[in-house]
Amino acid sequence: MGKQTILVVDDEDYICALMESLLLPVGYNVIKALNGREALDKIVEFQPDLVITDIMMPEIDGYGLATQLKNKPNTEFTPIIMVTGLGDRDSKIKGLEVGVDDFLTKPVDRVELIMRVRNLLKVKEYQNQLRQYSTILERRVEERTAQLKDAFEKLKRANAQVKDAHLQTIIRLAMAAEYKDKDTANHIQRMSHYTVSIAKGLGLPEKEIEIILYASPMHDIGKIGVPEYILLKPGKLTQEEYEIMKQHTIIGAKILEGSKSEFLEAGRVIAISHHEKYDGTGYPYGAKEENIPLYGRIVALADVFDALTSRRPYKPAFSNDQALQIIKESSGSHFDPMIVEAFFDKLKDILEIQKEYNQNQKEYYNGLLQQVIR
Repeated sequence: MGKQTILVVDDEDYICALMESLLLPVGYNVIKALNGREALDKIVEFQPDLVITDIMMPEIDGYGLATQLKNKPNTEFTPIIMVTGLGDRDSKIKGLEVGVDDFLTKPVDRVELIMRVRNLLKVKEYQNQLRQYSTILERRVEERTAQLKDAFEKLKRANAQVKDAHLQTIIRLAMAAEYKDKDTANHIQRMSHYTVSIAKGLGLPEKEIEIILYASPMHDIGKIGVPEYILLKPGKLTQEEYEIMKQHTIIGAKILEGSKSEFLEAGRVIAISHHEKYDGTGYPYGAKEENIPLYGRIVALADVFDALTSRRPYKPAFSNDQALQIIKESSGSHFDPMIVEAFFDKLKDILEIQKEYNQNQKEYYNGLLQQVIR
């Protein structure tokens, strides 16, 4: 560490010379200024480590000099010693108000001068070390923050890729089940969006709405295990055939069970519960009321509405008025009244979906895949 520099400011040249004679022998560099304005110029040029100033000077006095130093970022931590008269209490108070760090009393005592200078320079050195350490910490925090931000962005991209893979798996599973029946494929596209409208009518969070959108196509995945002659039979099923058809709920749940994906797990719940009825007369387990999972209760109504208003091998399509009347009459028996209420609250949206999504299977899955990619 080189010699420390002290600026002495006094309009009396002999005072400046006296201070220089006291400070030079103990190892300090000394520069001098005869007024505050000259002192400011010297400070810019030499950047002293400490300033000793008189109070009464032309142009800019000691108070003005101290005020300017303490208000500038480059000099706000430069210690200032002000030289005052003996017992000049008011000057000291005013000096403290403008940021003066210490005081010397005229006539200046050599030992006191050196001790006060040395102590203030030590304090300044500690402050410099603290500021340097703080700067290092801030830089490290910034670097670490940038690293964490980058890691977070990479994690987000990785999670998005995993999510896309999950959703594409769901889409392909649904497609596999639906190749047998074109009408069933068209049913899926409308029904999944009906579930979204109902979920919104219930006030479910966006995350839950997203889950039901992508999980509801799984509701009939178990039909992949049902013989084609039953699925496409133009007439009423026999009791034996009907029992086989009912197994698609259990088959679907087994296909989807054990997954850590929230979409596939929701699909499993829907597959096993969407044919349960609110009064307990549904299948496969005869679950009742709130014992039926919410997703299953939502899909049950969306599924039936679309089935009623669609042509099937075993029946013609009902009109919307007929279907809506059946749903109203089935509130509290087949359907949860809360779900029915949400359905009718969103009926305008649902009828728009019915109209908009009357398209073929390929267009539907292309559209759903585009949603996944976005």
